[in-house]
Amino acid sequence: MQGKLIVFEGTDGSGKSTQFRMLCERMEREGRPFRRLIFPQYQEPSSALLKMYLNGEFGSHPSDVNPYAASTFYAVDRYASWKKVWGDYYRGGGLVLSDRYTTSNAVHQASKLPEAEWEGFFRWLFDFECGKLGLPLPDLVVYLDMPTEQAVRLLRSREASTHTKGDIHEVDTGYLALCRKTALRAADCLGWVKIPCVDGAGALRSTEDIHRDIWAVAARILG
Repeated sequence: MQGKLIVFEGTDGSGKSTQFRMLCERMEREGRPFRRLIFPQYQEPSSALLKMYLNGEFGSHPSDVNPYAASTFYAVDRYASWKKVWGDYYRGGGLVLSDRYTTSNAVHQASKLPEAEWEGFFRWLFDFECGKLGLPLPDLVVYLDMPTEQAVRLLRSREASTHTKGDIHEVDTGYLALCRKTALRAADCLGWVKIPCVDGAGALRSTEDIHRDIWAVAARILG
């Protein structure tokens, strides 16, 4: 019996991890069984190549590694997780919540290509991971849409408060803007549910308000 997979996606600085945590906490409060995933798995050996990539060992700009090569780094990490951590649970009918998934490569890697090639890349990516490798397709992808200007401010604030520097994706503002454009195309092509992180006046919405929207969508999958 196949399980269900709900994925959270968003460009860096969108508040995705916060919203993922809030949904997990609500599931726990309500006594709903589920398995939690966060990609990449930086603590696992399967993430070795993607860590080298993100740390700039193959080049200081994301475009220094072509999107097909970079996507395989992440795919190997997800495949290892599927085989070791959650595949049996999912096949037994379990519910899985994931912070990032194949969807992240659709956002970050397709943006390296000319816009006319984006949709072809989406098809290749999901055929590779979900067709060839056998990973499950998500039942729901929640895309948190944060305008780039606000996302950059939030990222810089986070760096200042944690005294850390972002990876090669996070420090490139132009790349973040392009990723948002790519993500919106992916959302339209692949049927993701878009949740706006700002209101009609451009002001940031509260985390609680955004969570209410997410819960309304997730509840339809959870039953």
